[in-house]
Parts: sequence; structure tokens; C-alpha cells
Amino acid sequence: MPVRTGVIVASFVGALILDFMPWPDVALAPDFVALTLAFWCVRQPRRVGLATGWALGLLVDAGNGVLLGQHALAYSVLAFAAVGLSRRILWFDLWGQMLHVLLLLEGAQGVALGVRMVAGAEFPGGSLFIGPAIATLLWPVVSWLLLLPQRRPALLDEHRPL
Repeated sequence: MPVRTGVIVASFVGALILDFMPWPDVALAPDFVALTLAFWCVRQPRRVGLATGWALGLLVDAGNGVLLGQHALAYSVLAFAAVGLSRRILWFDLWGQMLHVLLLLEGAQGVALGVRMVAGAEFPGGSLFIGPAIATLLWPVVSWLLLLPQRRPALLDEHRPL
């Protein structure tokens, strides 16, 4: 079944809520918005893309009180790469998809880190790249959850022979 726009919006709202939760160690927390954005850019590249990534990035920047534009740029790069690789990623099995997603999320994290460092911040350490790895491990669960509404049964017609 085709995905409803409400499902996409609800998944982004849920991801934003999870991102804004107070995590004990922010460096180890997965970026749920980036993971959800990567999922929808791969699955629905005509409906979710760069503009969605930019808008979500601005929301994350404003919600976390960080340098305005760092997540917007990172999510836009993530969306561009995910849309460009969407057909390729879907050809792979789950492990191949997870490898692609790991590279996408680490790249987005690297872009955000680059923006922060250009603005004058210090390098926070290598633990910053553990969060995207944890988010990659959540890819099968997120895929299953977000595809669940599309697996709803079609309307059955008792009078139809097939």
C-alpha cells in the first residue's frame, strides 16, 4: 500500500521528540531525526528530500539551542545522498542497507562537526561517531516500524473471484 503523508509527518514528530529527550550521554545517543530522514529519503525519494532535511535541521538546531544551520546543512547533505542512492540501497539485503546507512549517518555527523569546528568549537573526541553506529543498529527496527502502516490489508471484496 502507498504510504500516507500523515505517517511520514508522525514519524518525524516522534523522531523529534526522541531527539529532544534528555539523554545521559549526548554523544552516544542516536540521531533519530537523521535515521528517519534517511529512511524516508530512501523509501519515498519523491516525497521527502532536501527541503524536508533543511526544515528538520532548523527545528533540531532551534530545539537543541546549537549553532543555527549546522543540522540543516548536515541533514540536507544526508537527504541529497540518500535520495541519490535510494535505488541502489533498496537492492541490498538488510546488512548492505545498514552499511549504506552507516556511511550516510557518519557523513552527516561529519558535516555537522565540520560546521561546529569552523565556528570555533574544539574537537569533542571520537565518541561523537558512536551515535551514528548505534542508530545504524536500529535500522531494522525502524524499517519494520515505519513500513508497518503500509502492510495494512487491502479492502477485501467477497464478490471478486481473485
